[in-house]
Amino acid sequence: MTAVSRWRYAVWTVVVLYLGYDLVGSMINSAGVHGWGGVALDGGLHVLGLACGFIAYRWARYSVWWLAVTAALGLAEHSHLQFAGTSLMFLAVWMAPFRTRLWQAIALTVAVTAAFIGTSLAVSLEGYAIFGLGFALGWAGFLGAVLNQLGVTRRQTVAIAEAQANAAVLGERQRLAREIHDILAHSLSAQVVHLEGARLLLEQGRDRDVVLDRVVRAGDLARAGLEDSKRAVAALRGDQTPLAEQLEQLAEQFRATTGRTCEVTVTGDAGQLTPEAWLAVVRTAQEALTNAHKHAPEASVTLALRCAPDWCELEVEDTGGATTGSAGNGYGLVGMRERAELIGGTLEAGPAGGGFRVRLRVPA
Repeated sequence: MTAVSRWRYAVWTVVVLYLGYDLVGSMINSAGVHGWGGVALDGGLHVLGLACGFIAYRWARYSVWWLAVTAALGLAEHSHLQFAGTSLMFLAVWMAPFRTRLWQAIALTVAVTAAFIGTSLAVSLEGYAIFGLGFALGWAGFLGAVLNQLGVTRRQTVAIAEAQANAAVLGERQRLAREIHDILAHSLSAQVVHLEGARLLLEQGRDRDVVLDRVVRAGDLARAGLEDSKRAVAALRGDQTPLAEQLEQLAEQFRATTGRTCEVTVTGDAGQLTPEAWLAVVRTAQEALTNAHKHAPEASVTLALRCAPDWCELEVEDTGGATTGSAGNGYGLVGMRERAELIGGTLEAGPAGGGFRVRLRVPA
């Protein structure tokens, strides 16, 4: 049993004991003042009032009217025998915030309190008793409203927490799907192309070295895809390598593959980046280097990473030169821009000084 359930049971235990005590006390006092006829009248009013209160508790429709009837029966009992039926009035104003709208609960509390004061004056109740019970009725309504609002706030907090948890799970699934698409889909599709080409070359009886070159390229793609997968898993776990070191590895791969220069400069502290931002920077650098290799085969490249307390910027620029004349396809600039926007960053790409520049800025 939770703490909230224990509290609810404790409150209802006190309410039931109070209602029972008031019923028994009213019957005893009525027997002494009005005899058995008074007992039957007051007992009937009390039981009927409890029944109306139970209906209001069980069914929300017209609950404000059922509570009003409950309070009216309590007032009738009070007018017949002083102090009798006060528990019914307290029951009505206490339940009102939980079973009706706030303005209805306020209106009912004010009406019941005013009616009690008027009835008490009519039956010549002592002034201190009128003041005390009238104040208590108003306080009961106020306390009920506060407790109800606390319950509503708690339920809303739980709902918001569940929604945030669901959103986090969905975001994690989308991130995993994006990484799988960016790495495996690209790598495997390229391998299929090379292996299918090797099969066709073998069927045509082409030169062995040409076929072998296709197989070697497929193997290189498989190894590159495996390394990218390991890198993505490490980033998702939060134990990725330092960003400057990772950029230097990409530059070294570019130099080894193309034989061209690729300089890396890092300014500021890149260690404060989130795993998502880290992946965005690495993927952008990787894609920009791939594009430079494909579309500007004679260009040298510079990688510049600049970090500030609130942001981190990557700039990849090549020197241009001869181009292949192909615009390329696949992940490309659109994929890089989408990845940046998903984490609140921006990406700019376009010609610069005879070459091509890609600039990514992500929040730190």
